[in-house]
Amino acid sequence: MIEINKLNAWFDDNHVLKDVDIKVPKNGSFGLVGESGSGKSTVLRTITGLVDDWEGEILVNNKELGPTRDKTFYRLVQMVFQDPFGSLHPRHTIDRILTEPVNIHGLGNSDARVVQALEQVGLDNSFRFRYPHQLSGGQRQRVAIARALILEPKILLLDEPTSALDVSIQAEVLNLLSRLRRELGLTYIMVSHDLAVVAHMCDDIAIMNHGRIVERATASQLADGRLEHPYSQQLYKAADGYDRAVVDSFVDWD
Repeated sequence: MIEINKLNAWFDDNHVLKDVDIKVPKNGSFGLVGESGSGKSTVLRTITGLVDDWEGEILVNNKELGPTRDKTFYRLVQMVFQDPFGSLHPRHTIDRILTEPVNIHGLGNSDARVVQALEQVGLDNSFRFRYPHQLSGGQRQRVAIARALILEPKILLLDEPTSALDVSIQAEVLNLLSRLRRELGLTYIMVSHDLAVVAHMCDDIAIMNHGRIVERATASQLADGRLEHPYSQQLYKAADGYDRAVVDSFVDWD
C-alpha cells in the first residue's frame, strides 16, 4: 500500500531525511520510532505534502506521488496529529469540524456521515454540537480520528496520537485504533517515541536517528529488546526508565 524509496528532505539547508526506505503492505501497521528530531514525523509530513523540498520515490496504492497532492489523495490518506486541541478549530462545533471535509469533497449526506463517524470512535450524538474545549483530551482525539475517518480513507498516518493524553486514556485510544484497523481494513504508519506503544500497535518497526533508518525490527524483537544497532539498544534502555549509570553511558550517535 505504501512504498518509499531513497526519500531525502530538507528544511532550508538542513538535511532532515536521508535515504529513507519504507514498505507497508495493505492492512499493515508500520512504526517509526526515535528520539525527538530524528525525522520520523517529517516522513509523514512529506507523504501528505506538507514538506516542499524533497526527492525520492513515494508510491501510495501503486501510484507515484509528485510535488502536489490532489483531492483523490486525501480521500485515500488522512493524518491524525499529536495534539487534538491544536488540530481542532476552537470556535467550530464538532458537527462543523466533521462536516467540512464532507462538503469540500462533495460527498453529500453529511448528517448520516457525521453520526456514523462519531459512532465509529465511541461518541454518541450528544457530542455533535459541543466545542473542542467542552471535551476531554481523549474525546478530542476521538473527534480528530473521526474527522480522518469521515472521508473513508484506506491509510491513516498517526503522528504520536496518544502522547498528549493522560496515561489512563492512552490505552483506550490505542485499543480504538487497533479495532478500527481490523474492522475497516486500514493501513497505518505510526510515529512514536514510546517503544511499548509501537511494539503493541505495529507489525514492523524502523528505528530512526538523525534522519536515517538505523535498524528494522519486528514487534516481538522490539518488545524483547532483541536489537543490534548500538543506538537502538540505547533507545531501548532509555525506555526502561531513568538510571543514572545507564544515562551516563549514552553517546550521541551520528
